[in-house]
Amino acid sequence: MIPGNGNAKENAGCTAVDYIKDGMVVGLGTGSTVAYTMDQLAVLIKEGLHITGVPTSVQTAMKARERGIQLASLDDVPWIDVTIDGADQIDPSLRLIKGRGAAQVRERCVADASDRLIIVADESKLCDQLTGPVPVEVIPYALGHVTRRLTSYGGSVVVRDGVKKDGPVFSDNGNIILDYHSGPIADPEGMESFINNIPGVVGCGIMTEFAPITTVIIGEPDKCRILGLP
Repeated sequence: MIPGNGNAKENAGCTAVDYIKDGMVVGLGTGSTVAYTMDQLAVLIKEGLHITGVPTSVQTAMKARERGIQLASLDDVPWIDVTIDGADQIDPSLRLIKGRGAAQVRERCVADASDRLIIVADESKLCDQLTGPVPVEVIPYALGHVTRRLTSYGGSVVVRDGVKKDGPVFSDNGNIILDYHSGPIADPEGMESFINNIPGVVGCGIMTEFAPITTVIIGEPDKCRILGLP
């Protein structure tokens, strides 16, 4: 469902609704491209579509309610039919870096509960190799420890600063967000495992495990390209 207005991100977001059927439980990711999906869903809901959305952030929940999308939590649903989400980087094997919106932990939970993951993005998100930075959600108590462990692995760590506020960014879970800069990532699976196994880390933004269930919709000014599952 391509508007054909020259907006690549909007084209990707709107095309994602083609994968949503009446009665589905739909995971709703965080970010500007998914917002276009929700805009289109709002139109279809007014025309009679019935879905239940599972949001990945407070921001997404607010936007979904404004658009009349019925919401549920992960506690309320036994599974999710399809999740629509964005990504910061996508490599040729459909391995992802996510978390620019600081929602990567909830996004991972929702993706893990889903039968299918639809990633919507424009061409700028495609890369030959993941390079980061890698968002890392950390409990405040372990901030120093996690920073030292990441630094010992190579690269540098920055505590993400808030915009229009003083101090660090806190996730919807009440944890601090770090950005880990390592340069080109030769072994995404290995780095994902290393980071996620550091005590105090809630979750990082490298996501390699969902490639088998992933479809990537790349929006272009007048069309979309489909990568992965058709």
